Amino acid sequence: MVFVTDPRQLANIEEIIELYGLNAPLWQQYFTWINEVFHGNLGWTQVVGMSVTDAINNFLPATLELAIFATPLIIFGGIWLGTKAAANKDRLIDHATRAGAIAGWSLPTFWLGLVLLMIFYGFFTGLFPPERLSTEMNVIVNSATFHRYTGLNFLDGILNGEWGVTFDSLRHMVLPVLTLSVVNIAFIMRLMRSSMLESLGKGYILTARAKGLSERVVINKHARRNAMIPVLTVSGYLFAAIVNGVVIVESIFNYKGLGWWAWRTAINLDISAVLGFALFNGVLFVLTNLVVDLLYARFDPRVRLGGGV
Repeated sequence: MVFVTDPRQLANIEEIIELYGLNAPLWQQYFTWINEVFHGNLGWTQVVGMSVTDAINNFLPATLELAIFATPLIIFGGIWLGTKAAANKDRLIDHATRAGAIAGWSLPTFWLGLVLLMIFYGFFTGLFPPERLSTEMNVIVNSATFHRYTGLNFLDGILNGEWGVTFDSLRHMVLPVLTLSVVNIAFIMRLMRSSMLESLGKGYILTARAKGLSERVVINKHARRNAMIPVLTVSGYLFAAIVNGVVIVESIFNYKGLGWWAWRTAINLDISAVLGFALFNGVLFVLTNLVVDLLYARFDPRVRLGGGV
């Protein structure tokens, strides 16, 4: 069966049904679809007028930009705050971080994004604007002299020597990254605190303190390393979720990444695009789970990759 790249080339609906085998039995249509997927053909997305594969390649760099900056901020910020809270249990810093975590976790993402837009784009007159680039920088990026190496605006700006593009790209990422970070740091912090408290109650911590080790060494070297396992698991899926596209954040800030594209395809019932996006999600989560399993051995010496614990 031959698949046409652009369905708009076809004259009428009967040609589409015949060419794509839509009058064939369901089982035959399914295996035809599987065969095309393995050949890299995920169909056509009407929303942006290109193949689904090209759409994923086109919108993925925008979401990767958010993931590259938001994920380290979320993970390391949450780990640091959770460690401080657990090490100072029931003290002022513990109460303050827990109150902040509850407040951050309770904030609706769409509300926080709109408030940040109102303050930093409305009140401060375009200090941190939406979208990926300003109009002036878009002209430079789309010019013939600007080479697309990675699709990441901040990195391509550096590689092309266009520092204005890099600065403008970073300025546009501030509010989306901040919106993602506030909610997710609160979650990682609460998880890290509970895991640290469990580790601090173990016998090997009492032994380490009895040997005369400093509290800093006990906390950072012994307790925190063992408390990292559940945080590592969640962090891996967090990165995958951001790369898959944060629909609400990208929609609010008109940041045209995978999330923005997924939202547009869903409201327009672009079935091929929705299926392609779901398939991409599944593959990414499987790969992320594999990486997380491999990292377990780095943080927990009891884990052996060949035979479990």
